[in-house]
Amino acid sequence: MSGADPDRDVLIVGGGPVGLGLAIELGQRGHTVTVIERRETPSRIPRGQNLTPRTMEHMRAWGCEDALRAARTIPREMGGGLTAYGTLFSGIAYDWLPREKLRPFYATGNERLPQYATEAVLRERAAVLPQVELLTGWTGEDISQDDDGVRVTARAKDGETRELTGRYLVGCDGARSRVREAAGITETRSDHDRLMVLLVFRAPELSQRMARDYPGKSFVNVLHPDLKGYWQFFGRVAQDDTFFFHAPVPAGTTAENYDFEALLHRAAGEAFPIEFQHVGLWDLRVAIADRYRAGRIFIAGDAAHSHPPYGGYGINTGFEDARNLGWKLAAALEGWAGEGLLDSYEAERRPVFISTARDFIEASIEADAAFLADHDPQDDPAGFRASWAERATGATDEVDRFEPNYEGSPLIGGDGAPSAVGSHRKKARAGHHLTPIASNGSDSFARLGDGYTLFAPRDAADSFEDAASSLGVPLHVTEADAALVSEYGADLVLVRPDGFVGWVGAVADGTDAHRILSGARGSAPVTS
Repeated sequence: MSGADPDRDVLIVGGGPVGLGLAIELGQRGHTVTVIERRETPSRIPRGQNLTPRTMEHMRAWGCEDALRAARTIPREMGGGLTAYGTLFSGIAYDWLPREKLRPFYATGNERLPQYATEAVLRERAAVLPQVELLTGWTGEDISQDDDGVRVTARAKDGETRELTGRYLVGCDGARSRVREAAGITETRSDHDRLMVLLVFRAPELSQRMARDYPGKSFVNVLHPDLKGYWQFFGRVAQDDTFFFHAPVPAGTTAENYDFEALLHRAAGEAFPIEFQHVGLWDLRVAIADRYRAGRIFIAGDAAHSHPPYGGYGINTGFEDARNLGWKLAAALEGWAGEGLLDSYEAERRPVFISTARDFIEASIEADAAFLADHDPQDDPAGFRASWAERATGATDEVDRFEPNYEGSPLIGGDGAPSAVGSHRKKARAGHHLTPIASNGSDSFARLGDGYTLFAPRDAADSFEDAASSLGVPLHVTEADAALVSEYGADLVLVRPDGFVGWVGAVADGTDAHRILSGARGSAPVTS
């Protein structure tokens, strides 16, 4: 395609939630996007149920928070979860993943609904953006790139083809990504040698028992000593008494040769009628791409990383990929990105996934295995109760501890390193998510612009506005009053387009605004 102008700014192969989120992010910024998605309608297999407060901030930014909340399939008051010992109805349980406790640190609250419902809302939102073209029932083939852009052959089910060209291509096409393979990007896998089953079934009696014994709870992680830390997981899909269930099964299990009804009864601790709707099998492994970029081709979501559905991290991690990459692609297309901005996508997002898998998912399996091996309510009732109570407290601590941040990234600087491990604070910290603070009649998140935002005292931002103008960087300045300065612990706070703090400082320090904005856009080393 050398010498020819690309048809679109960005081509996206894979129109699941991550691809759609990225398309909306770019489309709202005025950039033309074509999304190629093989499925004509969203898959009805329930996945990606848990949407964190951070993900709901994305939904607000993408103009579809209200529609998403209206699409929930179970009442909001039924969204809580438990960890149970032995069986579902053993009576030994504590609250698990209480993410509602994080509400003060985010602009909005969490949500819970199946991935197909989320995807339907995102499709509707993308459809009203004139910059976004959604090709459903098409596959992306013959992927190539050169110095000027990318090319993809889109093929419809009836054999019709279209040659599409763009300035960039993003593969959001899942764990078996064709884009990743075409770009020559390898991946590293960590196998757990466990075959897992996903069952989707309808069980009214189970639903009634859950409502009676566990009011307000819609999902339960069941720990059994025989499974050595690997989970059995019950979750409601909708109010029609439909559930999904994950559990390890013996190697060689197929949909035809195993008694899944008996498996469910053992996990629950009692028998109940079951109407199966889906049986799926998958290998439990963690996989991560060795690169997230090859020239003009990027990968995001499951194409870049995949892990077992433990803790609801997967879809939320993918949405954060889309938000991080989206504004950086927009900056490149608009001409104000520094030479290192696009590379910072991998530098920030890849370490965060590695940390998520290692420090939360795999660490949780190991900790559960150790607890089950060391504590038995029959042999040592008092010791078991004490350790179980300690785990209940730790569940809340774990929610606070999961705080993905970009400390030490090329755009942030400093001695740290991007990680999923952190803590939630009101204080503004470079590389961390901005906590909304009520100030000047609104919360600070509501005052963020589409580009960078600088919170600064009145008449203290002239040097930043001059630097932004000379660099071509979009900058919105809003007043930092005394209340905000007190809460953030700084009178100058620079916020990136994705809601992360890029830099904090003080007027009295005589800061070099040009250097700071240059570093924030990826064109110079940053020193904190």
